[in-house]
Parts: sequence; C-alpha cells; structure tokens
Amino acid sequence: METISQYQEQLQYSEVYISDMVALKKIFIQNTGAKKITAGFGIPFLLIKKKNEIIAFASLIINENGAIGFTIYEKRNLTSSEKKNFAFRAESYSKKNNAPNFRNPEQLKSSIHQLINWLND
Repeated sequence: METISQYQEQLQYSEVYISDMVALKKIFIQNTGAKKITAGFGIPFLLIKKKNEIIAFASLIINENGAIGFTIYEKRNLTSSEKKNFAFRAESYSKKNNAPNFRNPEQLKSSIHQLINWLND
C-alpha cells in the first residue's frame, strides 16, 4: 500500500508593523472594493503569512454597538479551521493587550481616523 504524503504550508502569525501597511491596504481595498481606506480598515494588529506573503490580517474596529471588536480581512480564502484558529488567536491577543486602542473606544476612534488620514494621503 502506497502512502501519500501531504505537505501543508506552515502559517506564521505575527504582530503588524508599519512596514506591513501597504500590503494590508491592498488586501482591504481588494476585499471591500473601496478606492480609499475607510473606518472599516480599523487598526491592524495581527496577521498571517504563508511563505512570507501576508494572506490575512485582524484589525481593531468599533462595532455597530460602539464597542471595540475586530474583523478579519483575507487576501485569499483560509480554510474554515485556519480562519477559526486565527479568530481565536486574534481574540486572545486583544484580550491580553492593555494598550489604549484595545480598551478605550474613543482612543481607538481617534487612532483609526489618524491612520486613515495617513494612508490616504
């Protein structure tokens, strides 16, 4: 009996750095069809790379209830288990982080506004 070996690409999770913003902006625009960054872009804080290519990111947003939440944008579709795992990691990361953007909705709104202005200039 022949054994078939499947190679599964390793996902790398990482915090977001300023140098990642151009790639994240492209993913957001691709997902939303917007011409510019909007408030829905939020403040990116965690990403996934596959072979050094960013394929998804999690971003802090203000949800419809005015509370802090996060959303995930994908460059290409993640499997349901990859997406579930990433959402779990993003939620865990955001709960552990005590920075003002993770705890104060007014601070987050201000930060999102500043980031939008910077990225759209």
